[in-house]
Amino acid sequence: MNNRKIILIGLNHRTAGVDVREKFALTDVENFEQGLMGNCPVHECMALSTCNRVEIVAVGKGVPEREVMDSLIQYWAGVCKASPELLMENIYQYSDLEAVQHIFTVASSLDSMVMGEPQILGQLKDAYRVAVERGAAKTIVNRLLHKSFSVAKRIRTETAIASSAVSISYAAVELARKIFGDLEGTKAMLVGAGEMAELAATHLMRNGVQDIIIANRTLSRAKELADNLGGEPIQIESMPDRLHEVDIVISSTGSPVAVIKAKDVKSILKRRKNKPMFFIDIAVPRDIDPNINNLDNVYLYDIDDLKEVVDENMAQRQEEASKAHAVVELETEIFGNWLNSLSLQPTIVDMVDKTEEVALRELNKTLKKIGPVDNKTLKALETLVLSIGRKSLHEPICFLKRRTQEEGSAERFIDLARRMFNLDDEVVPPTAHLNRKSQTCAPEDIEQLIEVSKKEQ
Repeated sequence: MNNRKIILIGLNHRTAGVDVREKFALTDVENFEQGLMGNCPVHECMALSTCNRVEIVAVGKGVPEREVMDSLIQYWAGVCKASPELLMENIYQYSDLEAVQHIFTVASSLDSMVMGEPQILGQLKDAYRVAVERGAAKTIVNRLLHKSFSVAKRIRTETAIASSAVSISYAAVELARKIFGDLEGTKAMLVGAGEMAELAATHLMRNGVQDIIIANRTLSRAKELADNLGGEPIQIESMPDRLHEVDIVISSTGSPVAVIKAKDVKSILKRRKNKPMFFIDIAVPRDIDPNINNLDNVYLYDIDDLKEVVDENMAQRQEEASKAHAVVELETEIFGNWLNSLSLQPTIVDMVDKTEEVALRELNKTLKKIGPVDNKTLKALETLVLSIGRKSLHEPICFLKRRTQEEGSAERFIDLARRMFNLDDEVVPPTAHLNRKSQTCAPEDIEQLIEVSKKEQ
């Protein structure tokens, strides 16, 4: 039985609504991992909990896969004081290479709500750091997460998965950069307190916008946003008198009529000496008079314009996603080869130990026949017999390493090797070699081994 089986269970924005995700969110990941290691049959584990997903990856202790998954589900539900049945209804479950491929996909942001966003990689790194600090991440989880980081980096290097905006707020930033080039030192105004407008303003400031004015009907709400964004709050009635100061305007009020009119902007442009202005209207109905688009050096985009940018960029990302998935599949296969070699290692150790044991036992028999020898001669004889034993294993071990690289072949060839060398000390009847039906190795196994050996030659 494979005692290094990777198990992954989780729920995300596709499988569970926010009400369910809230119920099963992990607020104390560190203690969760420690408790899981003590209560479930696993060697190692790591937990990831974000607003859009909660996932647990673990390495089983050699018990059946279903038993490991059931124990993880029961423990997770118990910690959250929620129903295991509700959890079962909303989770996905993967094992071995499917689990590996899923982790690579998540790290590469191919499974995110906004494909290509970089936040998930940082969240995954934070989760891994906690698992390392708590001693929950060991050989396999360490290798798996380090590999997932390198896969994500490779995908960002080799594809354009994250090169274009696929959110309304970031599309606004992309358009602003096309107009102004470098946003460093520009000034913006947020009219109203809509969520998308606030997010767009946040993106703008991260991209170099220096100052921001928040104009709102309720001054307390303007002050709240100003504290978050580091801006200046004003009443919306003061907005027309301050427009000339700003380069970028983002409007998101609930007004049934336009709050920024073309005739007002025309006079503002004179005060600005025709320096360009960029207006983003995210309100429905629209906040900004569409006629201002007829003015020189004024650029107006409404939510439909932004959606066109998003849709176009999303199509480009989908094309890049197919390239990214190909990278994930290739890297999953490579990781699978490493896992196979890891599962072979105990068998190689057992083969070497058994060969050395036989060699030294036979040497002792010989020494009893030839009589005492000096220590120098004894050491030389021991080195000789151990060297012969190890060299005799070189070809069988190389053969096993090659065969276990093949998909679906690892467990079969490892089992065959253990039976051939009787590494598990099975009791074999003295007449087994005379009775074909009672042979330790099945005839079809031997025939396959002969055929494979011929091909290797």
